[in-house]
Amino acid sequence: MIVTKLDGTAKGGMLFAIQEELGLPIHYVGLGERIEDLVFFEPAKFVESLFSERAED
Repeated sequence: MIVTKLDGTAKGGMLFAIQEELGLPIHYVGLGERIEDLVFFEPAKFVESLFSERAED
């Protein structure tokens, strides 16, 4: 599965719900609008980024 338009923590949190509901692995996420903005999904880095963004708020 590829999830695009991943530009906020609320949308990012949906990754876990989607994966749990559908039981499909997420392979790539889109951090922008172009095909070049697709990056391999690394769950550990994703979770780390969620907490680092909150620390900055």
